Amino acid sequence: MTSPLSIRARLIWGAFVVLLVFLAGAGWAVQQAYINSVRAERFARLQTTIYLLMAGAELNAQGALVMPATLAEPRLSLPGSGLYANIANLDKNEEWQSASTLGLNPPFQRTQAPGQWHFDTVLVSQAQAGEAAGATRAFLAASYTVKWTVNDGAAPLVFSVLEDKAAFDRELQAFEHTLWRWLGGAGVLLLLTQSLLLRWGLAPLRRMAQEIQRIEQGEQDRVDGAYPAELAGVTHNLNVLMAQERARQTRYKDALDDLAHSLKTPLAVLRASLDAPEELPGMVAQQVARMDDIVVHQLGRAGASGAARFAPHLALASILGRIRDTLAKVYVDKQLVFALDCPPDLTWRMDEGDAFEMLGNVLDNAAKWAHNKVAVRLWVDGKRLFIRVCDDGPGFSVPQTVHARRVRLDEQVPGHGIGLAVVRDLVASHQGELAVSKADLGGAQIDIVLQSP
Repeated sequence: MTSPLSIRARLIWGAFVVLLVFLAGAGWAVQQAYINSVRAERFARLQTTIYLLMAGAELNAQGALVMPATLAEPRLSLPGSGLYANIANLDKNEEWQSASTLGLNPPFQRTQAPGQWHFDTVLVSQAQAGEAAGATRAFLAASYTVKWTVNDGAAPLVFSVLEDKAAFDRELQAFEHTLWRWLGGAGVLLLLTQSLLLRWGLAPLRRMAQEIQRIEQGEQDRVDGAYPAELAGVTHNLNVLMAQERARQTRYKDALDDLAHSLKTPLAVLRASLDAPEELPGMVAQQVARMDDIVVHQLGRAGASGAARFAPHLALASILGRIRDTLAKVYVDKQLVFALDCPPDLTWRMDEGDAFEMLGNVLDNAAKWAHNKVAVRLWVDGKRLFIRVCDDGPGFSVPQTVHARRVRLDEQVPGHGIGLAVVRDLVASHQGELAVSKADLGGAQIDIVLQSP
């Protein structure tokens, strides 16, 4: 399978095709405009020659045509000059031809409608023109018919002029050669300029590709270069994704480390129970259940997604409601009152599993210690999500221990042995902060602030 063309190659080929079509169209339009202009100028000159002939022509008393010995247009007096004239007196059936037609038989065109001009291009063989047989010869022709007043009457005179088209063709050919040479040179220059501009414009993409290659080779850990506004968002998102992936790998490692640490205690209990065979069945069932809880907990923690820039917006009110219903069943003997303050339309970019893990852990901790009431409030301020969970329990006597791994704040209550350190890790993966303080209800207050991904 052939590899696709690079962006630079596509742009260059696209520019080449567009430039070629544009120059061809523009050149053809300019060429046609010039041809029309030169043809109009040539016919205007023929028309002027006819006016000069009309100025010199006379009819005598018998109605015969009389022309002066010399004409105002000197080319008409030079044989084979390329400009030929003819005057036809239709009533007398006579014709006058200029001296330039000597030895030739030019194909004069005549119009029969008086007062109307006739312009045309005439093609004849050289043999028909009175010359040796050969290639076709072209002429520019103009004719005009007038009613010439004589002896109280009007005699029709037809003035015809021919000009050899060779000079006209040479002029056009010279213009065409000049036009297409300049357009071709301009096209090459524009294409080279476009290539240089594309190389300069795509330089940031090449630098980004080189940085990504260095990241793959382990020479750097993020995209550090300064890039234009069009690529700044891409580089920022790429850095965020790489940071999220590193955080996820760190969580996997920490989760495995915590799992191994957490399993040491139940394994030690089982080992000690070997000396008391009568207690072994019950102890095995108890510790196996505990180890199962630990494994489920750590697997869920390891699978936490962390801050997800491309995650869909999650409605947190429904998540809180489901956690509340679950905890109400777990702590049904305590008859707890859950006060939830969360706008129904409040959403946040977060993986659903992370939301259940974070909110469920802090709510479970609060319900575990609360006497009668657990209060939860969620609100958004700017690009930050605030979560506050309070209870009316005894509170934390050493709140700083929330930042230490494997130190439990609930040693007297059954748990997994990790405590709020799990929440701390999740909050950190969302670029957030976690704080513990005394609540107005008398117990603990957990404040979580998450930054928008």
